[in-house]
Amino acid sequence: MSKKENLSGTGKVWEEFCESLKASGHIILNQKDLTNLDVHEGWRYLTRLTRLGLEMALESNDPFFPTFYSLSHATAKIGADNPDNLYLNATIDGNLDYRIWGNRGTVHYLSFGTKANKYSEDGTMKTTGELDIKEVHIEEDNSIDIILSKKKKDGNWLPLSNDSNLVIVRQTFLDKSLEQSASLKIECLNAPDFPAPLTEERLIQSLQTVSNFVNGTASTFVNWTNQFKKQLNKLPSQDQEMYQRAGGDPNIHYLHGFWKLQQDEALIINTKVPDCDYWNFQLDNYWMESLDYRFHKISLNNSNAYLNEDGTLTIVISSLNPDMPNWIETAGHEQGTMLLRWVGAEEHPVPYSEVKKISELK
Repeated sequence: MSKKENLSGTGKVWEEFCESLKASGHIILNQKDLTNLDVHEGWRYLTRLTRLGLEMALESNDPFFPTFYSLSHATAKIGADNPDNLYLNATIDGNLDYRIWGNRGTVHYLSFGTKANKYSEDGTMKTTGELDIKEVHIEEDNSIDIILSKKKKDGNWLPLSNDSNLVIVRQTFLDKSLEQSASLKIECLNAPDFPAPLTEERLIQSLQTVSNFVNGTASTFVNWTNQFKKQLNKLPSQDQEMYQRAGGDPNIHYLHGFWKLQQDEALIINTKVPDCDYWNFQLDNYWMESLDYRFHKISLNNSNAYLNEDGTLTIVISSLNPDMPNWIETAGHEQGTMLLRWVGAEEHPVPYSEVKKISELK
C-alpha cells in the first residue's frame, strides 16, 4: 500500500484537512475592535467559505464535466456580493473548449467572464476573457450559444488562456420579482464519455484547495476592510486594479468604504448619478458579506431609489428608521463595509458623506 493510500486509509487525510481549516481562525482572532456580532459572524464566515470551497474544489471540480454552481448566494458570500445578482460559476481548463447555451431570459444585465482563479494561492482572480450580453447575438427565440476557447471562433466567442480555470456568469436584476433569469448550461467539447472515479490524489488535492481557499479568501477581504477603515464613513476614489485582481467585472467601477455609527447616528451619502447601465449601493458587514437582504432593506439600485429634484441621490444609513427616502438599515450592526457600483458608466462620481444625529434629519 502506498504512502498516499495510507493517508486516506488511516484517516490522516481528514485530520490534516481539519487542522488546516483550524489555522484560518487566526484571521478572526487577529482583528482589532470587533463587536460581539462581528466575532460571531466571523466564525460563521469561515464555515460559509468552507461550504463554498467544498462545492468548488470537491463537488464541481471536474473541468471535463462542468456544472454551474454559485460562489455567492443568500447564505454564503464573498467580497461584497451583490444582492441584485445571481452568480453562476463553473470549473474549466483553459486548454479545453466549452459551450454555454440556453435562454437569455429578461434579466437586466448579463455578463460572462473567464478567470484564472488563484484565491487558494494568493487571493487573486485575474480576468482572462469577458463578454457582455450587448456583444452576444441572440436568436429570435431568445436563445444564445457561446463558444469558449483559446483560439478565436466566429460568432459568440469567450476567450480562454492557459491559466483559465473558472467561468463567472453575472446576472443582475433591477427587480427579481419581475425579471426572468437566464437559463444556461455548460459542456466541455473535448470530454470523455464518463467522469473518472475519485482518486486519493484528487481527494487530497481538493481538500488542500478548500483549506487554502478559505484562508486566502478571508485574508484578502480582511486586508481590504483594514484599508477601508483608514477613511471612516467615506466612499473615496479608489484604484480599480485591486478589485480587478480579485475577479471584479471590468465593466464595473467600484467604490468601497467602511462605516461605523452609534445607534442615534445616521450616515448621509450624497452623489451625482452618471448615465450608466445600472448602479447599486449596499451595506455589508466587517467580513464584506452583504447584510441579510432576505429580511432587511440593505441595498438600493437605479430602479427602486428616489432621486432628488436635481437628479442627485441621497442615501440614509442608520439603525433606526428616520422615515426618509432611500433608507438603508444596519440590521443590528454597529460597523461594517459598504459599496457603490457604477456599471457601464463613463463618469464615476465620488460621493460626499457626513454623519448626523437622527434627530437632526429632515
